[in-house]
Amino acid sequence: MSISVLKAVGGYIERIVSEVSGIKVLILDADTTPIISTSFTQSALLSHEVYLTDRIDNTARDRMRHLKCCCFLRPSSGSISALVDELRMPKYSSYHLYFTNILKKSDIERLAEADEHEVVKEVQEFFADYVPVNPTLFSLNLSPSPPHRIWASKPSEWDPDALERHTAGLSALLLSLKKKPLIRYERMSSLAKKLGEEVSYQMHTAQPNLFEFRRTDVPPLLLILDRRNDPVTPLLSQWTYQAMVHELIGINNGRVSLRDAENVRAEHKEIVLSADQDPFFSSNLYDNYGDLGASIKRYVIDYQSRTASTSQIETIQDMKKFVEAYPEFKKLSGNVSKHVALLGELSRRVEREGLFEVSELEQSLASNESHTQDLKAVQGMLASDKVLPEAKLRLAILYALRYQKNPQNQIMNVVKMLLDSGMEESRAALVFVFLNLAGAEQRQDDLFGQDNFFSRGKSALKGLKGVENVYTQHNPHLAQTVEMLMKGRLKESSYPWVGGSSGAGVGGGSSQGLYRPQDVIIFIIGGATYEEARTVARLNGTGGPSSTTSSGGPGTPTMSSSGFPSSNNTPTTGNPSTGGAGGGGGGGGTRFILGGSCIHNSASFLDMVQDAATRFPGSIVKPPPISTPSSAGGGPALQLSIGPVQLAVGGQHGSGGGGGGLNGAGGVGSLLDPERLGEAADGARDLARGLFDRVQRGVAGISLS
Repeated sequence: MSISVLKAVGGYIERIVSEVSGIKVLILDADTTPIISTSFTQSALLSHEVYLTDRIDNTARDRMRHLKCCCFLRPSSGSISALVDELRMPKYSSYHLYFTNILKKSDIERLAEADEHEVVKEVQEFFADYVPVNPTLFSLNLSPSPPHRIWASKPSEWDPDALERHTAGLSALLLSLKKKPLIRYERMSSLAKKLGEEVSYQMHTAQPNLFEFRRTDVPPLLLILDRRNDPVTPLLSQWTYQAMVHELIGINNGRVSLRDAENVRAEHKEIVLSADQDPFFSSNLYDNYGDLGASIKRYVIDYQSRTASTSQIETIQDMKKFVEAYPEFKKLSGNVSKHVALLGELSRRVEREGLFEVSELEQSLASNESHTQDLKAVQGMLASDKVLPEAKLRLAILYALRYQKNPQNQIMNVVKMLLDSGMEESRAALVFVFLNLAGAEQRQDDLFGQDNFFSRGKSALKGLKGVENVYTQHNPHLAQTVEMLMKGRLKESSYPWVGGSSGAGVGGGSSQGLYRPQDVIIFIIGGATYEEARTVARLNGTGGPSSTTSSGGPGTPTMSSSGFPSSNNTPTTGNPSTGGAGGGGGGGGTRFILGGSCIHNSASFLDMVQDAATRFPGSIVKPPPISTPSSAGGGPALQLSIGPVQLAVGGQHGSGGGGGGLNGAGGVGSLLDPERLGEAADGARDLARGLFDRVQRGVAGISLS
């Protein structure tokens, strides 16, 4: 039986609106409004006699003493204060109070004192302090900029309010799913460690009675990750339906605004996308762009066939059938036109923004090692007037992250090209911010496969192997982490247990390999992505066919009949044992749920990092000491600023030096020069293509292992 956060929250809402009989009003706050909108429909509320929905902070509400009131609120200080004022001058005959988390004793006392008219009939805690997005995806819905900041004045410290909110949200999730997990976290993240300790404290010390659930043979696992360990995934263009809509247009609590779209009917200026309520969206949630074109075509044809059948009404029986089917037919009509309008807008933006070319380079930077080729392509994109500034910035950051340790990198020149193109200093400086915040020295894992000769060689020669789609060859780092977890090879030194191995009871030695949890909850501090949600859905066996392999490289995209890039259905040559990272259902019976502080697209991720940089020390916008060994030693200095921080970087006094040490031009590192490795890979790839022509791809299985 699968776990669904939509069902968990939906069950709470169902109880709220059904336990209070008769016509009623539903009062929400800023936190619970998106919870309701993503888990319950307006028609479902009406079926339970919910006459009106309003906000607790709306003081202009009319008095309706003949109606009952259900309040569904988060127990925040603002909502408690507003409710106290409400109870002192009640507008409804009775109040049924439901809170999304644990009420403090002091808040209960305040509410009791305010209830002078004795209108409160019940007070309950329903643990729905998070937003269910998909069945296996949830969000704390914290916007990645003010007022919901994550970091304090440096990357290693929580903002106190953010820590409290994350602890409350994760605790509520566990209570709603009735799970009391063991906890592991990324060693490099002090934030992950602190959050794990706080959640553990809630389970074992602060609220142990609430977490007294039926014991299971193998305890669940809560794995806490940090966005800083994989800064690449949120920066990439997306080509699957849900992720693509969020990247190009934006999904806000299940709603998509098409107000700026061309040739869209008035009723489609704002549309709702719900995996729970929309069968077409649910079925095509993770389909790539090309397959989506074919799916919408079939959807339209099905609608047209139904239209033709309804045009032949000749008897009373035909008329009766039509009237009975009309509501469903009208709903289908609206849904078809909605998805056609949405796909049309996606197509328009892809063409206008030149996303095919941009995305192909992004995927190359994220998945393959070929410095000479990538540098030339990046410089070409930065010099082009057809590429949007935000796309240029993403490419520059991806290049810097990928080739930070390459002694031949041209990061300084890439930043200079951004400035020359007219980009604001505060935006261009994000290249260095990313290196300092999530660069090679801050990440604990080998994100690009560059830690040794063989991993770099495998990256460079990925082109010898086929992928189904060149635009979706990247695999989130999350896939590799989960694969190692399920194989019992996730190192305890890299992913410690909260409380140590003795506290976990299963850590250390060979016992770790015997611990295979049935339920795994993954939480990413700093925000998750829809691409990672797709990875988790595939592990659960619900994400559709795999469009990547764990070792896939660039291939030639095919085109569907609709003209979109599509899977060519060519069997890949990846190792079948790596299904945890590639194919669907790789979890082997384990059930996965993913959550994050928010759900990112590239714009929100960049904004979050830029906002954080304004509060960090000034060195955050300075090149890391070893990040630009060959390009920082000479040339004019770059004047960069973010907020109050202003620094001159580069020039004769720029950090990074002239290539000394192991990575310098004359050191031992030159023997493994990735530049030369990339050139050799290019030659090998060209040779391989000739062989493919002559032997019909007979060497598709060649790889380094």
